[in-house]
This record gives sequence, structure tokens and C-alpha cells, in this order.
Amino acid sequence: MPDFDSLIARAEALLSRLEAVLPQPMAAPDWGASVAFRYRRRRGAGVLEPVRHVAGIRLSDLKEVEPQKDKLLRNTAQFVAGKPANNALLTGARGTGKSSLVKACLNELSPQGLRLIEVDKADMVDLPDLVELVAERPERFIVFCDDLSFDEGEPGYKALKSILDGSVAQASDNVLIYATSNRRHLLPEYMKENLSYTHTADGEVHPGEVVEEKISLSERFGLWVSFYPFSQGEYLAIVAQWLRNLGVPEEQIVPAQKASLVWALERGSRSGRVAYQFARDWAGRAHGGDLAPPPAVADDEEPPQGLDHV
Repeated sequence: MPDFDSLIARAEALLSRLEAVLPQPMAAPDWGASVAFRYRRRRGAGVLEPVRHVAGIRLSDLKEVEPQKDKLLRNTAQFVAGKPANNALLTGARGTGKSSLVKACLNELSPQGLRLIEVDKADMVDLPDLVELVAERPERFIVFCDDLSFDEGEPGYKALKSILDGSVAQASDNVLIYATSNRRHLLPEYMKENLSYTHTADGEVHPGEVVEEKISLSERFGLWVSFYPFSQGEYLAIVAQWLRNLGVPEEQIVPAQKASLVWALERGSRSGRVAYQFARDWAGRAHGGDLAPPPAVADDEEPPQGLDHV
């Protein structure tokens, strides 16, 4: 029977190869390894990878976004306490603290059982499997998608829409979806789509179906948190906050203001991200003994005003 045994061995080898390439059920990670996880696809299977070094930003680090901070923290605290809470969409100007606020809420409430799972928009099609994996866990999970927007025909759009509201399989009560985006409606809109609007004789307006479809996704987020460009005064306050956070002495903060305005002018933005980048540069030069500000602004000049439109 040597030929038969050889055939069996070859068949088993073939089955092993097939099992390796077929989609595998998602395996649970070591939930105690971190308070944040990333969802990735590896060899056709979904994998939750613990984030070993979670961003340490705190709510106290975020300045000039107090209304947004209060709104999102209240919603998240309700969720962690087992009370009703909403999925949240954070939209607005770039670099104003949208994703930082989500991370800060995680750091604030992780001792009470809050966990975060970061999912790329390309992997949104796997949301039902992800929700099922965590459904029986005692922790409270935020599924977080940063910089979310969709192009026409992307499959993750339908999956996210169904999970938010509309699928026969409702998301478990220990999962919320938080997303950030630079645009409110998440899908590109075109002028030609407005041509499908019609008006009846009595003045009733019938929006076009294409437009309604594009608006419907953002409307399924129960909480909208809007962020706006910073004024010059707000930008300087954020710069001062980050300089203090990075250990710059108080007497060096006022001299840094003019340099920070030049830094913002060169980048065309007075965002919190730009303020943080300047503070890191200034603090690095302070520790290196080089505190000379950029020569673009003399001591007797007025601060640059070229960003009032931003």
C-alpha cells in the first residue's frame, strides 16, 4: 500500500496549503497588553494588534477647544458608565485637535474600562466581524477611524452605514464608532448632482436621490463635534501650552511668540498641529543652547498678520 499512503500524504499537504490561504476567523488578542489596538489584515485574516506605545496626550494638553472637549468627554463618559451615548463624527479644520481629543478621552477613561480599536477605512468592510469579536467583552470599545472619507464605490461605506444604523444585526452596546474627517458629508459632492432637485407647484422641494445618499451616512452619527480655525490669540495660547509642556522656562515663552507667528505664516496655517511642531523645534533649540528666533521679525516690528483669513 505504499502508493495509497503517498496519496494520503499529498492530500494532507494540499489541505494544509489551502487552509493557509483561506480566510481565517478573527482571533482575540491579549486584551491585557494595551488599552488601544489596531485592526490589520494579515494573509487574508483580520488581526487585532496591541499598540505598545499609546499616545500620552491628556485633556489638559488641549487648549482653545473647550466646548468640543466637554461635548465628547461627556458622551464618552456616559458610554463608559453604561448609559446611552452616541456615535460621534468630529469634523472641521485640519490640525485643530480632532484625533488628539479622541486619544485624550481614551487616556482619561481607560482606567474605567475604555478601550480603543483603530480601523482604517479600507478595512471597514470587516466591522461586523470586529463588533462580534468584542460583543461579550466587559470593556467598552471605541472603534476609531481617523481622517475618514470615501470615494465613489468604496465597499467600506456600506458596511459603516449598516453598523451605524440600519443593519438587522445591531452593534452591541459596548461599541461606539468615532470618526474624524475634514468634510462633514464624507463623500465628494458635485455640482451636477444638484440638478436632480425638483420643485413642485406648491413649493415643496424634492432632493435628488444621489445627494440624499451622500448625506445619509454623516446623519447616522448621533453626535457632531465641529472644529474651527484658530485666531492668532488662540494659536499663541496653544503655543504657550506646548512650550510649557515641553519644559521651556516661563521667561522664554513670550520671546517665542513672534517666532511662532513666523513659523505659522511659513506654513499657511495657525493650527494646533503647527503650534506643536513649532514648540518642539523651539524646545529642542532651547535645550541645545540656541534660542535665537528666526531673523524674519525684528524686536521693534509688529507680529505678522497674514493669517487672519485662515
